[in-house]
Amino acid sequence: MVTTELMIRARAGDGSAFRELTEPYRRELHVHCYRMLGSIQDAEDVLQDTLLAAWQGLRGFEGRASLRTWLYRIATNRCLNALRSTKRRQAKEWDVADLQPPEPTRLGEIVWLEPYPDALLEGGPEARYEQTEAISLAFITALQVLPARQRAVLILREVLGYRASEVAEMLDSSVESVNSALKRARVGLQEQPGEPSAPESPAQQALVEKFVRAYQASDVDAVVALLAEDVRVSMPPVPLEYLGIDAVAAFYAEVIRPDRLYDLVPTRANGQPAFGTYLRVDGIRRGTGLLVLTISGDRIGAVTRFDNSVLPWFGLPRSLPD
Repeated sequence: MVTTELMIRARAGDGSAFRELTEPYRRELHVHCYRMLGSIQDAEDVLQDTLLAAWQGLRGFEGRASLRTWLYRIATNRCLNALRSTKRRQAKEWDVADLQPPEPTRLGEIVWLEPYPDALLEGGPEARYEQTEAISLAFITALQVLPARQRAVLILREVLGYRASEVAEMLDSSVESVNSALKRARVGLQEQPGEPSAPESPAQQALVEKFVRAYQASDVDAVVALLAEDVRVSMPPVPLEYLGIDAVAAFYAEVIRPDRLYDLVPTRANGQPAFGTYLRVDGIRRGTGLLVLTISGDRIGAVTRFDNSVLPWFGLPRSLPD
């Protein structure tokens, strides 16, 4: 009855009633847009566009599906429109002036990926353990390789649990088309490398602590000893990728040096341990980026480095006093 009353008021132009109706879904819609777009900034833009479209179209909402499903329909189609209209983002050049990295193993296909702060997940349905894999960097990266429509079907069916008939209605498609897209998306997802970070255990916490101590001590050998044989280092939006222990060891030999002392400030991103990296320079610790660790068994299976523009999203300053 409360929802019905709110709906009547919202349809009559009551903005506060509309906000009360839609606020319970805002967090999960934002995560949905992030999965679709791989960018927290783009997700925020599309979410605002979704809520505006819902406000303007509320009189046309017939209630055949739930309000939540209706909002997901709008958000998904707005994401598909954004993917169609957005030009491929340009990769950035390596911009650390006094460091020359070795030749990369390959150039990364996905350069527009951005991390998602765990703080935005807390308290919502996405914070449950069974949803951790669906927000991991490995999963988000693999999604970005899929064609947009396959990506949408996979998320709606396998992450959010909508039935094929519901997804078909959301996408103005047929059940056969949805099932076919899901089958192709599953194959495409299996072809992507990487695995989600495992749930934390005391042993894994100890592993992360060893990584931090070794990195801050500029002990390259100790850092490398913690990595898996098939470790992967990537750094979007810089397209350089280093695959395998030998390539990564050569990379870290250039980056982690006694004349470049770092402090790592803990946070969390995409359900994984993450650290703001701060380089000590002239009495100030300057933020240089964000490292996100993927744990694979008893080793670190991947390290993803983002530039310092993402630090404020995690409540981390651009610089700290020495």
